[in-house]
Amino acid sequence: MLKPKNSFFKEILTVWKQVFTDKGVLTMMIIAPIIYGFFYPWPYSKEIVRNVPVAIIDNDHSTLSTKIISYAQSSPRLDVSVVTDENTAKDLVWRNKIVGYMVIPSGLYQKVSTGQLAKVSVLANGNYFLLNKQVQTGFLEIIGTVSAGVEIQKSVMQGNDITLAKANLSPVNLTINPLYNQTEGYGSYVVPPVSILILQQMFLIATAMLVGTWVEQKSHHAPLKTWLARIVGISVFGVLLGCFYYGWVFSMNDYPRNQNLAGSLLLLAIFFPAVVALGCVVGLWFAGRERAMQVLVVSSMPMLFISGITWPVQMLPEPFHYIRWAFPSTAGMNASVMLNQMGASVAMTRVYFLALMLILLVCLVILTWFGGETEEL
Repeated sequence: MLKPKNSFFKEILTVWKQVFTDKGVLTMMIIAPIIYGFFYPWPYSKEIVRNVPVAIIDNDHSTLSTKIISYAQSSPRLDVSVVTDENTAKDLVWRNKIVGYMVIPSGLYQKVSTGQLAKVSVLANGNYFLLNKQVQTGFLEIIGTVSAGVEIQKSVMQGNDITLAKANLSPVNLTINPLYNQTEGYGSYVVPPVSILILQQMFLIATAMLVGTWVEQKSHHAPLKTWLARIVGISVFGVLLGCFYYGWVFSMNDYPRNQNLAGSLLLLAIFFPAVVALGCVVGLWFAGRERAMQVLVVSSMPMLFISGITWPVQMLPEPFHYIRWAFPSTAGMNASVMLNQMGASVAMTRVYFLALMLILLVCLVILTWFGGETEEL
């Protein structure tokens, strides 16, 4: 007599039921990603840093130094206070009252007036690279503006027309247009790719927990068709959550998005089956519900580091050039940025699609070998 065969769709419904009746899996797979979508972008909501606290030490006490201080106090980048000496400024840096300071040396006005080389010193706390950038950029703009004014004034005093003097000072104008992250904000840079990593980790843990439960109950063995149904059933939740991030989270925070929407959706449809299949393999490997979670929780930072998103791949040790492809996050994050933020075509990201499909194929072979079940008469 033949064993009863369940339909593919019935297997999917069975998986859905198991997800919704398992509080731990439900929390990891659905509730946690939604909570992350609300709260993870929140610390980066103020993408443009303004009014950075800095100090100026004026050792020149001239009309030129007064003008520099006045311009600095008018800058939206900086919140300027004037201190008496450099030791006071260093003490303020150590106590986190200011991020950096500028020293206007004695004799600055005299050197500028006589055409000698004149310098000012800017020191900033390099531990905070965003603030450090604002300090140096803010002071650079101020000194550049004051220097341009001095040069124009000299040219006019030599008898040149002021319009001609301004034109000669800057014969070529530079226009800088940042692509793909027009606000140049840290949130726009880090949240979109890391969101893909968050979704991967939640689904890896939840899937491994679910499969670990099946192993503990000795109900994990199944034919390839059933494993495919399990993977598709769980992946549906992932694709929906991916659409939630692409369509709502990124929109709410005004991140660059939807440059190649069709390609992005295709990526989700391949990325999540690869993630879920890997989660199934991990669940079989650890053969326990809790063990997989203990290991996977600490794996997020290494995966982010070797993905090539936050650190150039060329600067990684050579073995990591190959190891990083074992994780769906490497292909998922890079392809997501290229498709959703930069508007690349699917053809331009084909190496990432191929990597995901290879992960899926390898995992299916492993599941068939170690978790398969021969259908008998």
